[in-house]
Amino acid sequence: MSHKRRSSRPARAQAQAPVFAALGDATRLALVARLCRGQPHSISQLTEGSRLTRQAITKHLRVLEGVGLVHGVRAGRESLFQFDPEPIAEAREYLDLVSEQWDQALARLKSFVET
Repeated sequence: MSHKRRSSRPARAQAQAPVFAALGDATRLALVARLCRGQPHSISQLTEGSRLTRQAITKHLRVLEGVGLVHGVRAGRESLFQFDPEPIAEAREYLDLVSEQWDQALARLKSFVET
């Protein structure tokens, strides 16, 4: 493992923290799950079947929009929200890196214990 890769880990973790924080809320996670099916939805559509108000859904969408997970597009008088997979792909890359580092650490521990 190179020094450069090791030193970038805290920076990468810091960059991903807002995405993980946004997805840490059950309502926002449900909104992402609904939006990632590919079809843009209005706030009215996202409110259907929910106990939340339009204002609450809007507040959650703004958090998701702030970290780049969704973006709104004006369509007449309403906004349609779409999922953007890029932040999820970046978070996945970060988790893959952490997983690889743990695998290497566990392999070193196993080697140490067995010798």
